Amino acid sequence: MVLQRVIRAVIMGPPGSGKGTVSARITKSFGLQHMSSGDILRANIKEKTELGLLMKACIDQGQLVPDDIMSRLILNDLRKIDNSGWLLDGFPRTVSQAEALDHAFSLDTVINLNVPFQTIKERLTSRWTHIPSGRVYNTDFNPPKVPGLDDVTGEPLVQRDDDRPETVTRRLKSYETQTEPVLEFYRLTFCNTRTMKILKKAVFLGFSSKGERQENIPL
Repeated sequence: MVLQRVIRAVIMGPPGSGKGTVSARITKSFGLQHMSSGDILRANIKEKTELGLLMKACIDQGQLVPDDIMSRLILNDLRKIDNSGWLLDGFPRTVSQAEALDHAFSLDTVINLNVPFQTIKERLTSRWTHIPSGRVYNTDFNPPKVPGLDDVTGEPLVQRDDDRPETVTRRLKSYETQTEPVLEFYRLTFCNTRTMKILKKAVFLGFSSKGERQENIPL
């Protein structure tokens, strides 16, 4: 009987970098579970778990969720699938969280989607949405038939606050400030290259977009 290698990986990338697309391809290619920190957080709040209630209290008070609570939340879910391979998305976001993950699990690789911020700005600020249906248009490559109007209903399109240029710039700067120390942590602590090369092939399998570059750590 041949034992299949269990792959555990983290994917990182700024808002609008295409993490959802890349994650779907990797998880499908390798049979990994896609573990999203946002999904885990929302599920715990909905189920009113002890950690979920702590998280909700912080959020309701407009406070940042402490690293130790966030780490406990994610690690609890990962331990439930201890014998499975997974791709973790949205965690860690701080060095403290990265250290907690490192103490609990041995990662095979960290994938960083290194997309130029200007490309992301152009992509996000070109998005316009039909709020009632959720239909999204892009003025560069998927424009509405009539500028400013939904193709189906003819109703006005709006630009979400998150897609406004000033908001996008602020979010990208915040991501850069918060995440660069985490990337440096992994650059200094990783040494596995075999799995890195395997995952690199999966990331690029059928995936190509202007200006996008993928970096695997270790370098």
